[in-house]
Amino acid sequence: MKAWVESFAQKSYATWALFLIAFVESSFFPIPPDVLLIALSVARPKRSFWYAAVCTAGSVTGAFLGYYIGYAFFETIGSRIVAFYGFTDQFQIVLDKYRENAWLAIFVAGFTPIPYKVFTIAAGFKETIDLTTLALASLVGRASRFFLVGGLLYLFGATMKEYLDKYLERLTLALGILFILGILTIKWLL
Repeated sequence: MKAWVESFAQKSYATWALFLIAFVESSFFPIPPDVLLIALSVARPKRSFWYAAVCTAGSVTGAFLGYYIGYAFFETIGSRIVAFYGFTDQFQIVLDKYRENAWLAIFVAGFTPIPYKVFTIAAGFKETIDLTTLALASLVGRASRFFLVGGLLYLFGATMKEYLDKYLERLTLALGILFILGILTIKWLL
């Protein structure tokens, strides 16, 4: 499937494909849009930030579909998506994290390799969080991730592709952990 997604980089409608893949990945699709974002940005590094913006717009818009699935179709569709990603047992933990700090939970899921779609579906489940929180946290989390990728490819070009293919998940996870530690440190100091 990854090769199929990457193949869109050669199409005349590649930018639209990036938007669509980012959109559906936010609610059910298993391949992250980074795959196409990287392929497009390697081919045209000067457009990396444009591709990151398109990817962000698609992903944040798709978060609303995930929310709607959780809100209106959790029993029929949403629960199957959550089960597919192996989060059935952790679903209550996701809901608990929303009660603690919904914005932070969405941001971390949007930035790290945690299945973001599980969090968008959980957001709509019994209207766990409001749409404004979902939109803003998704915008910051997804934009941070996609502009990080776009920025690295803009600066380093094709030499960065192999590194990102191999280490993007670890990089975003490490940065997400550092972000959380920073917030905890600030809370502790105040």
